Order: sequence, then C-alpha cells, then structure tokens
Amino acid sequence: MPPGRRVAQPPARPLVLYDGECGFCKTWIDRWRERSGGAVDYAASQEVAARFPEISGTEFSESVQLVLPDGRVFAGAEAVARLLALPPGRGIFLAILRRVPGARALAELAYRGIASHRKAAMAVTRLLWGRSVLRPTYHAASALFLRLLGLCYLAAFLSLWVQVDGLVGSRGILPVASFLDWVRSQTGTERYWLLPTLAWIWQGDAGLHALCAAGVVASLAMIAGVLPAAAAFLAWILYLSLDVAGQIFLEFQWDLLLLEAGLLALFLAPPRRWLVKSGLEAPRLSLFLLRWLLFRLIFSSGIVKLTSGDPAWRSLTALRYHYQTQPLPPWTAWWLHHAPPGFQTLSCLLLFFVELVVPFFYFAPRRLRLLACGLTVLLQVLIAASGNYAFFNWLTVALAVLLIDDASFPRAWREAARRGSAPGEGWPRSILVPAAVLLLAASSVPFLATIGAREMIPGPLAAFYRAAAPLRSANGYGLFAVMTTARPEILVEGSEDGTRWRPYAFRWKPGDVLRRPAFVAPHQPRLDWQMWFAALGSYRENPWLIRFLERLLQGSPDVTALLEENPFPRAPPRYVRAAVYDYRFTTTAERARTGAWWHREPRGLYCPVLSEEAGSIVGHESEGAVVLPP
Repeated sequence: MPPGRRVAQPPARPLVLYDGECGFCKTWIDRWRERSGGAVDYAASQEVAARFPEISGTEFSESVQLVLPDGRVFAGAEAVARLLALPPGRGIFLAILRRVPGARALAELAYRGIASHRKAAMAVTRLLWGRSVLRPTYHAASALFLRLLGLCYLAAFLSLWVQVDGLVGSRGILPVASFLDWVRSQTGTERYWLLPTLAWIWQGDAGLHALCAAGVVASLAMIAGVLPAAAAFLAWILYLSLDVAGQIFLEFQWDLLLLEAGLLALFLAPPRRWLVKSGLEAPRLSLFLLRWLLFRLIFSSGIVKLTSGDPAWRSLTALRYHYQTQPLPPWTAWWLHHAPPGFQTLSCLLLFFVELVVPFFYFAPRRLRLLACGLTVLLQVLIAASGNYAFFNWLTVALAVLLIDDASFPRAWREAARRGSAPGEGWPRSILVPAAVLLLAASSVPFLATIGAREMIPGPLAAFYRAAAPLRSANGYGLFAVMTTARPEILVEGSEDGTRWRPYAFRWKPGDVLRRPAFVAPHQPRLDWQMWFAALGSYRENPWLIRFLERLLQGSPDVTALLEENPFPRAPPRYVRAAVYDYRFTTTAERARTGAWWHREPRGLYCPVLSEEAGSIVGHESEGAVVLPP
C-alpha cells in the first residue's frame, strides 16, 4: 500500500494483519502477540480482508500490514519497526529507519528477501529457535544460579577460614593489623574507601574468624534461598573485606570474579522475598548484566592469548607445556601432558573456538545459546579435571546456567519453578536501571583495555572506573596470556647447624618427586599458589616470601600449620633457605622404572640463607651478611 494511505474503518486499537496460511508468519506473530500483551490486536488477513477493501489481496500475501486507530496503514519493514515501537516497545528500530541514510531501503530489501523465501526462513527459524520463538523465561535458572553462587561463596569462605591465621593473622606471614596500621599512618579518612574492609573495625585474629564465620552463614542462607537479597549483600561485603585484608594472597582473578558476580547477583535476588524455592522471576536487565560478565570473562581469556604475542599460543603448542607448568597440577595432568602433539594442537584450536567465537552465542537465538552453554560448561569441566583452580570453574559454570531457559528443564522442574516465582518482586526500575548503567560503564573500561581499545575509553569514564575500583567488582579478566614453558620450583629447607638441611613439605605443591599430584579444588591452598608465582621472579620482587621464611625462623605455629610437615617440631631452626629446582613430568619410561611423577634438577639458591641473629633476621651469602629488603 502506498505511504499515507488510510482505511475507512480503522480499528479501536493497533491491528496487525498477517497471512494466516503461512506457518512462518504465524510463528512470529505468536512472538509479537506475547510481547505486546493486550496493547495490539492480531488477525489473519483471510478472516478480515473484507473489512479493509483499501488493502489488496496481493498486499496481504506479500507483507504484514499494521493498521493504526487513526486509519493509517504501514506494510513490510516499516510495519514491523512501528509495531516494535508500540508500548511496551523499543523505538530504536524505527529511529534507525528514520534517521540512518539507506537504512529504510536495506530493511525493506531484507524484508522482501525473507518474505519471498518463507520456507527457507522457517527452516532457519526452526534451526536457531526450535519449535517455539516465544520469549524465553529463566525462573528455574535464576533460582539455581543463586544457590550455585552460594556454594561458591561457601567454598571460598571455608577454604580461607582454615588458613587465614597463617596468611594474615597476628602471627601470620602478612599480619593485617600491621598492614592497616601502615595505611593509617600514610592516609586520611579516604583510606576507608581505598581499602573497604570491616577489618578496620576489628583487626585481630578473632575479627578475621568472625568475618569468615559470618560469610559461611550468609553462604548457607543463599544456598537455602533464605532472605536472598540480604544474604547476597552480606556475602559480598564480607568477601570484599577479606579480599582487602588478604593482601597478595587474595589477588586472584576468581576472587575478583566472585566479587563481581556477587554484586550483580544482588540485583537478581528479589529484595522483598523471604524465601526463594525452585523459581525466581529475575529482571531481564539483571540477567543481561550477568551474561555480559560471562562474555567478558570467556572472550577476554581468549583475546589476551592472541594479543600477548606469545609464540606458544600463536603456534598452537601452548598445551604441550601447560599441564606440567600450571600452578598445582593433579595426577590427570601427567597423562594429558603425554598426549600426542596432534591432540594438543587440536585442543588449542577448540579452546580458541570456545573462548573467541562461542561467547557471541550467549546473546544469540535459543539453540545457539544452549550450544554455547554446553561448550562453555564442557570447557570448564575439562579444566577442572586437569587442574586445581579453586572455585573458578564452578563459578563459571554457575554463570553459564543462566543461559538455560525454562523450556530446557524437565517439565516437573519447570512447572515448580513457575509456581514458585512471584511476579513484580524485583528491584524497582528507578534503582535497577541507574545501577545497571553504572555497572556497565565501569566494566567496559577494563574490557576495552583488555581487547586493545584503550584509546576508545573517554577520560570521564576512566575517572569513574578509578573511583569505583576499590570495590573490586568491575574487573578485567584473562588467564594464561603468556604460557610458561619451564617449571622452576622453590623448595624451603631449615638447618640447625647450617650444614645438614631438612625440607619443609608443602601440602599440595610439587616437592617429593614420588608423591602423586592430587586434586584439592575447590579449596585453594594460597601459600602453595603464591610459591608458584614467586618462582617465576626474584625474592626482591616477592618480599612476602622473606616474611614467610622469617616466620619459620620464629617457629610461628600458624604458619607451619599451612605446611604438611614441620621438620622442627620442638624448636625452630637456626637457618632457613629457599632453593630453586627445575621440575618436569617424568616420561612414561622413567615413571615405569622409578615410580616418580616428577624429575628435578637443582638451579641454586633463590635468596640468601636466613638466620636470626641478635634479635634480627640476617641474610647470608658467600661474601657474608647482606641486608634484606624490608
């Protein structure tokens, strides 16, 4: 119908007329009908054509028609754009047609192409969406995600609780009280924003235990679905407090990921619900923020491998080194390390596909989205089966669960989730929308920097990100940007006479070559992890390790409790030293002959031999005593 034409008998409400004999048309009309609610009427042209003689049969068969109450009629792409702009619509498509040069012609061309190939379009629709294109709901996945997040919090709090004294307690490696006292001497009241932690109130060991205990309670509440919003906020603020207090021992990417996911989960949880059972009607904006987090996490992990210029990733040989050089390999890593080179190359290709291509499917039609979920979960399961990465893999799986719509769950579960949902109990849009804008703005800064688009970050946006950075809830991600191809390992020893040395055995990191590498996740032995990082640098770059050795000289029971065995149970040694060895997995022949999982060769001392003399710690090299860094 020519532009500007009107009908003599306009409807009382907007009316969409479509070809009732076209399966493709009826499928998408169902989607539009659901979306517009009761604001728009729909009718097959075969049923009401006589009422609108101004519209020809050819026009009915070629395109959808939109008739407005004022009598105006629009067809094709224009009709679709105006329909989408009707309440509760989105006027962006109509605005593009009106204001972008050439957009109207391209839209009409695309519409005509689809309309003239409806059978093919229907096949594509079935391929991408399945039998239904109705807008998916996520009642079951939303409730499940909160419980899975609670489990990740629980693992994090419990894991830290059993080692917090030795790490940052009063007799630990880096006492938090001393750290905060130093910060207090250097700053004013801004310190409470720069280092937002409840440890300012209670710095002692009892305070650290109270934070961990409260975190366990909040985690259990999230798992049970009790007071979900309050529990999510409490878990987030408690873990933020411990993350700040933990200093270098809590600077891992999964600590930041837990904080960011935890803050976003706060807007997923209904603030007025006392109990969430099997279902939750989460705001779509909250779901988008969590999906955006998953996208940034996975895509960034792929892009940093390419932009780093690392030759191992670019030549697809990285996995030939990864299994034996990762921080805490389990026994399965030994077997994977000996897989054929072709398998390792193919694994690299599949890894890049999942990390660089699959994340875009998170925002795609249903079947692609479910495929993306399955591939993401599969990758995380394989990583968890070949490495020890604390709760990281399971937290990533929890985020991927939010890609699963209700139709994918068993019918009984789906129906229970819908019954358990309470419409209208989400956060008010007056709070949710501004919060979402701020969170998107803050998270875009590290993401743009990660993908090499730092110059695109406006100055005010960068300033806002710096101001919000202390909350540690809008972060950049990307693991193993550069693959380590060798494995230096630090072994710590003590001596009573400086001649005979006895080793300190760690619980989880490689030491005894005959000990089988073990699984420890979701627990994270943070001292063992830091020893891996320290081995990649010098002792001057890792002053915390000198503090660790000092505590061994002092015989701190909290620090020695972090180890598997203390070779000096009665009195601390007079001397301690850290030696470096090159470790590699044994070959199959070597293991068959010796039973050893590792082969090692000495490289020398990592730092000067330490001793406690005249009440102070002194380092000894061949030339004599040296001054150690403070």
